[in-house]
Amino acid sequence: MRECNLAIVGGGPAGLAAALKAAELGLEDIVLLERDDFLGGQLVKQTHKFFGAHDEYAGMRGIEIAEHFRQQLSQKDEVDILLGSPAQGFYEDDVLTYTDGEKMKRLKPERLILAPGASEKMLAFPGNDLPGVYGAGAVQTLMNQYGIRPGENVLMVGGGNIGLIVAYQLLQADIGVAAVVEAENKVGGYAVHATKIRRCGVPVLTRHTLIRARGEQEVEGAVIQEIDENWQPEPGTERELEVDTICLAVGLSPQVDLAVQAGCEMVYSPLLGGDVPWRDSSLRTSREMVFVAGDAAGVEEATAAILEGELSAARAAEDVFQKKSGPTDRFSGAIEKARAGRRQARSGLEELRGGPISSEIREGIARLRRKKDAEKDRYSCRS
Repeated sequence: MRECNLAIVGGGPAGLAAALKAAELGLEDIVLLERDDFLGGQLVKQTHKFFGAHDEYAGMRGIEIAEHFRQQLSQKDEVDILLGSPAQGFYEDDVLTYTDGEKMKRLKPERLILAPGASEKMLAFPGNDLPGVYGAGAVQTLMNQYGIRPGENVLMVGGGNIGLIVAYQLLQADIGVAAVVEAENKVGGYAVHATKIRRCGVPVLTRHTLIRARGEQEVEGAVIQEIDENWQPEPGTERELEVDTICLAVGLSPQVDLAVQAGCEMVYSPLLGGDVPWRDSSLRTSREMVFVAGDAAGVEEATAAILEGELSAARAAEDVFQKKSGPTDRFSGAIEKARAGRRQARSGLEELRGGPISSEIREGIARLRRKKDAEKDRYSCRS
């Protein structure tokens, strides 16, 4: 069984940032597990430019940010990157298991950062199993990774940032977008994204929902309908759209399987995407050795995931240095450097979340810290 100072699960923005930050702080023997055969996670699908400050990769595209991390980590001998190695379980003896090909292997880290990301939510409606119904992530994968057109005319369901951004990417690929429908009374994404869609002549229909997909062997159309303030269909408002593709961008669910298996205390937080591990201001969970970062801690944008990766890595590195130092001050310089890194990342997160757009995220984190919704998750009543 292999031992290491830090294990990181997930090679997306949070995991990459965590690995790089830990190495920059002087921590050695870092293992990064990634289930795919490439690094970057959702970044490799994102061709749009990021907003924010220059230090937080503003003006860079997701694919460029992923490449930046790959290049930086290729120069860090302290980090062992294991591609095609999905984590399988975390056990009572603090052993993390993962698969390498057909072999099951074990890893015992001093500290563990869980950054597996999130999975797409789906909708139940008649015809949702027809070919031509995709999640937004699948559409991005087809177009941006493999250059494959998912269809010729698309209905986008969901007016958050993902739905609006993917709709614009479809237009850039010369694929028609019949409409963007959003059940809320306003779009949830940034106004700049919605404005670009509207300027291209795409109707953004709020207070609308998808009723059913039409077709026998594949999607041949979609029926949408207006809904009232109680989310009930308005009679007589059904409309049929001639589309061959339905793209669902209706949110993400944090991937928390390993956190649950590790015995982390869970909290249900709708504002953060669902069930998430409780954690402190440094992203340490109720299990002292386990940290959580990125969408697994609560669904946000990639910039937040990067900063959370840096924050959790700085705190984990500080733990390891303190343990190695013992009663001496042999690692005092490294400890202070890690603390400075922690303060910097926390400051970046506070600035990122300071505006009105992040009000729900701030409220979700505040409620989580107060354990306002403790024991409302689906795991607390397990027998």
